[in-house]
Amino acid sequence: MAIADLFPAPDGILSLGPANKAELLDMLAAEAARRLGRPEEDTEEDVLHALMAREKLGSTALGRGIALPHARLDWLQEPLAILARLTQPIDFEARDGEPVDLVFLVLWPESTPEGFLPALSGICRALRDNGLPRRLRGAGSAAEALAMLQAMDHADPDAQP
Repeated sequence: MAIADLFPAPDGILSLGPANKAELLDMLAAEAARRLGRPEEDTEEDVLHALMAREKLGSTALGRGIALPHARLDWLQEPLAILARLTQPIDFEARDGEPVDLVFLVLWPESTPEGFLPALSGICRALRDNGLPRRLRGAGSAAEALAMLQAMDHADPDAQP
């Protein structure tokens, strides 16, 4: 899945201020429930539980200050991705020991597992460009940050149309 399809709207969060990893995942779960049009407490708890279960398997920190928390949900109809830039870096148990300040949340429908790993790998491929994280950290708006991500589709020969 192309990054432009995963992040279609310029509504990333550029000023999220969690104190720690647990608070970040809680904030992301609440935002995901709101964006899904399901702000009910059980939806938020379901998302949070799925994210926490994945983190128990091992940190989703990629290194260089970037994390990619992700989960598959059986009730989800369409993929949801959120880009968040943190106001202060937090510990995310990264292998390189670097605190995280760029977060890419990906929630995926359990009913369509075939696109999940390609979507995650597409984000990882885009982030291999060492300048992209720096540019994302300096973006003046969410629209600008997402345009940078979407531009990586054109630079990535492995991106699917």
